[in-house]
Amino acid sequence: MKKHLNILVLIGLLFLGYACSSDSNEYESVPNPDEETPTPQPELAPDEIIEVNAIPASPQRLGDAEKGYEFLITGNYMSSGVPYDAFVQGSGGDNTNLLQRTGDNANIAYEYTAVNAANGVRIVSPNCMSCHASFINDEFVVGLGNHAADFTINRADNIGLVSAGVSLLYGGQESDEWEAYDQFRKSIEAIGPKTLTETRGANPADKITRVLAAHRDKNTLEWTDSPYVNVSDEVIPTDVPAWWLLKKKNALFYHGIGRKDFCKSFIGSALLTLDDQTKAEELDPKMPDILAYIYSIEAPAYPFEIDADLAAEGKPVFEENCVKCHGSYGENEEYPNLLVALKTIGTDAALSDLYTTPSDVNDYFLDWFNSGWFGTGAAGLEFNAEGGYIAPPLDGVWATAPYFHNGSVATIAEVLDSSKRPTYWSRSFNSTDYDKENLGWNYTEETSKIDKETYDTSLKGYGNGGHTFGDKLTDQQRLALLEYVKTL
Repeated sequence: MKKHLNILVLIGLLFLGYACSSDSNEYESVPNPDEETPTPQPELAPDEIIEVNAIPASPQRLGDAEKGYEFLITGNYMSSGVPYDAFVQGSGGDNTNLLQRTGDNANIAYEYTAVNAANGVRIVSPNCMSCHASFINDEFVVGLGNHAADFTINRADNIGLVSAGVSLLYGGQESDEWEAYDQFRKSIEAIGPKTLTETRGANPADKITRVLAAHRDKNTLEWTDSPYVNVSDEVIPTDVPAWWLLKKKNALFYHGIGRKDFCKSFIGSALLTLDDQTKAEELDPKMPDILAYIYSIEAPAYPFEIDADLAAEGKPVFEENCVKCHGSYGENEEYPNLLVALKTIGTDAALSDLYTTPSDVNDYFLDWFNSGWFGTGAAGLEFNAEGGYIAPPLDGVWATAPYFHNGSVATIAEVLDSSKRPTYWSRSFNSTDYDKENLGWNYTEETSKIDKETYDTSLKGYGNGGHTFGDKLTDQQRLALLEYVKTL
């Protein structure tokens, strides 16, 4: 009995901190379904913006938002996982029920879902909330990127022992439970050692997707234990954008490579566990419901006091310095959907370069999505790597710290003043440890990287340079601008 309990504990540890491994990890994009022509490029001062490109909208498939939400939190888009009883006993269960689910799902944490595998076995797998729900000031917000996930841990380290436990508990590798668990095991073994970040809070979404694509046929989506292409161990991190921005954007992801049918991209989350394209085709009709739900999400309002006079002073500063790229807000809001060139924005180039630098892996990855199952059919996804980063909408920006595409800047105040950005900084990862003065996370400046909770901006992909447009502002202008963005 003691041996069984130890195995269950290992199963629980495998899942603790697990975040969903999928394209859904970065859905910071979205077009207006009614807009067919490219957004006009605004006139930009030569000394401010050197090179931008307006990304055109694409028609999107929209369904029922209520059905989409229900499928997100209870649906079977994950089709392999740890048997339910073993998971609950190993993890201890969770009765907080933040999503107000019923049945088996009421007893497990919000980032996991209990479903029936194809063979009828009840399993538990991570869901999209693993990356796309989080806390701010102790408030649980669906659609807020998970700013505290820990990918510094190799989740494959204990998979051998967990596999032995599942085999022992359910009667060997010929059991139905093993069959329902096996694809999850294979995926964890593949992505675990390839997706380690240098700091907690950073997300390896791009790398997870690349590893899973390397192990699947682009047309049939069937798994192969030996990858079609060798993916390096290097991990370029990304932040997780807020879902409520999706309705305004014409391209997916910070680097803007995801074009055309967003619904197809959502199915990328299922690459962790699906058997083949049959499952993908089963999921496809449900994705418009999920897109409709994500479109329906609104940004959370700033919960603290706002100085109305100071915010009014900041509005013209915003209109003069920020609207050109980030759009206008209020009754007549507009968003230009600009992809800003690297030489203009100056932020860490590694994530963008990952897709524009010629390599066998890069060629394989782009071809995998563009000419395989995801890119074909009546509604196809298109990956178009032009280089640069999207200037995102700023709705609810107060809640989305840390900032930049890699989460390298702790506060908006430092976004507006590059001289204040530390090379090393650490934070508590407590959702109430919020800096109301500077808008973002309270942090401690360090002199070196002391542990996994220290952000080291000297590392490749983790740089905090660039976006120096606010440096020319006076201290009073920045103060007023900070107050104004609380209202967005």
